[in-house]
Amino acid sequence: MGIWILNAQVVAEGNELAKRHILVEGRTIEQIVEARPDTAGHTVIDAEGKLVTPGLIDMHVHLREPGFEHKETIASGTRSAARGGFTTIACMPNTRPVIDTVDTVKYVLDKAETEGVVRVLPYGCITKNELGRELTDFEALKEAGVIGFTDDGVGVQSAQMMKDAMAKAASIGLPVIAHCEDNTLVEGAWVSEGEFSRKHGLKAIPNESEAIHVGRDCLLAEATGVHYHVCHVSTEQSVRLIRHAKQFGIKVTAEVCPHHLILSDEDIPGMDANWKMNPPLRTPRDVQACIEGLLDGTIDIIVTDHAPHSAEEKARGVDLAPFGITGFETAFPLLYTKFVATGQWTLQFLVDKMTSLPAQVFGLPYGKLEAGKEADITIIDLEKEKPVNPDEFLSKGKNTPFTGWSLKGWPTTTIVGGKVVWTEA
Repeated sequence: MGIWILNAQVVAEGNELAKRHILVEGRTIEQIVEARPDTAGHTVIDAEGKLVTPGLIDMHVHLREPGFEHKETIASGTRSAARGGFTTIACMPNTRPVIDTVDTVKYVLDKAETEGVVRVLPYGCITKNELGRELTDFEALKEAGVIGFTDDGVGVQSAQMMKDAMAKAASIGLPVIAHCEDNTLVEGAWVSEGEFSRKHGLKAIPNESEAIHVGRDCLLAEATGVHYHVCHVSTEQSVRLIRHAKQFGIKVTAEVCPHHLILSDEDIPGMDANWKMNPPLRTPRDVQACIEGLLDGTIDIIVTDHAPHSAEEKARGVDLAPFGITGFETAFPLLYTKFVATGQWTLQFLVDKMTSLPAQVFGLPYGKLEAGKEADITIIDLEKEKPVNPDEFLSKGKNTPFTGWSLKGWPTTTIVGGKVVWTEA
């Protein structure tokens, strides 16, 4: 039995909302029509007054399994993603064991198939155990199902190792996704160089720690021809270097997270580990540079870097607590409220940065609300306003700096491959 989604508000030409009715048969969008259809024999979802988009895509997430199931599992993480409107997510390999063998890739894919509710695409490690000393078997990992290579969580410190990785990845047609961080500039610090670190007399992480690797890797990408993708861009210098590289035709793409578009180090209220993340919150100048980079296409897509941790871990204090915040369930409402509802961005711009453009950057057959395409669909109530309450998260991680923020634009139903995987109670 198919599904008719009636009275859907879809973004049409000129950023106007148009009413459409969408028929889902099996895993596919069968048709999208203007006239109200005969729905006999079909399940009906009335989306009256709600936005209907392609399923959101998040190309940078941490599901923590295997090894850190107290933080998150593939089951809990994919349910959290579904609640946030995401239908496809790409998981980072810094688990325990890390995803550097065929067996671990198979474990993640099998778990996602049996216990997950959204599509999970795994990355494989660049180096064995993410130690930066020896490349993994790229061919075997590709055959097992990884979609790219990254040592996310740590930067590849050796330029030669990164060049070798890029050459190998280019030869088999997969991207290198880089966590850009020079370890010699960050040790013992958790906050960026800026007003907060100066006020509190803290050792700080300079912007160059990220930008040095971005510049290095752009040159290596030019030399090897690889598709090079920069993780969680956070500094003005990085934006500038990526823009320059694109102008020279280097095959580089980049992502940014909601928190680096909305928060700066000057927003940090005190020694609260829920504000500890990597990259750290930068200066207002860096925030503006990231926004401008997103607007002009230097930064291609938005990701969450969903990084759940247990309450006990975050309670250890800023020096000992792990880096990271949760992201799935607040991403769209944060960005809609901050940028679209205020008229700074169009709705189409935000939707594209979270659907069609991630699919385009990584060559995925998703992200389109069109007849004949995969029925990955998100329904969003743009008018619903409520405060962020971490106790309601489906993620095991409640670590967020946005507690209490009043936001609009909450997802209400998520459909993956024609199946309703989450709907608001």
